[in-house]
Amino acid sequence: MLAAAIALVDEAGLAALTMRELGQRLGVEAMSLYNHVSNKDDILDGIVDLVVSEIDLPSDTADWKEAMRRRATSAQSVFTRHPWASGLIDSRQSSGPARLRYFDWVLGTLRRAGFSLETSARAFSILDSYVYGFGRQQLNLAAGGDVAPEEMAAAFRQAIPPDEYPYLTEMVVDYAITSGNDVEADFRFGIDLILDGLERLLT
Repeated sequence: MLAAAIALVDEAGLAALTMRELGQRLGVEAMSLYNHVSNKDDILDGIVDLVVSEIDLPSDTADWKEAMRRRATSAQSVFTRHPWASGLIDSRQSSGPARLRYFDWVLGTLRRAGFSLETSARAFSILDSYVYGFGRQQLNLAAGGDVAPEEMAAAFRQAIPPDEYPYLTEMVVDYAITSGNDVEADFRFGIDLILDGLERLLT
């Protein structure tokens, strides 16, 4: 049931997830779903937990930066596959075992590295704010559709005069549109900046 719910939401978004639609996907009456869950909130909690379980939590390295980098990269990949998840994960009040394990692993990795409880909490917040925010930004950029770079550049120049906004034009037209963004490189750049900054707190 939860796998079918994830497939539905991946295809059509969270708004499409109803008991009736899920029942149709499974080939059963919507009311029969209540034999397995109490309500839609149970399904939302369940799909969040399943998605979180896809995130790699490395256990084969003692290097906290490497572990955090791999965890963040994995999370970014998961949220690319399930773009709705980053907006839902922190809104759920109930936590399943995968989500609890995820939280505990992040905090444990930071605490064992030598961060104080307060700094660990703040580090967790800034790391996940970056991961979630990066994913949502990429989702918004992808919403532009399959428009050719030349068309995008021409439309941008028409909408925003280059002589009035030269640096913005340079960044968008000469870099983002013409050269093309390297999403993985952009993500690594940001996560490395955060991890390097956190490391300085330990010295």
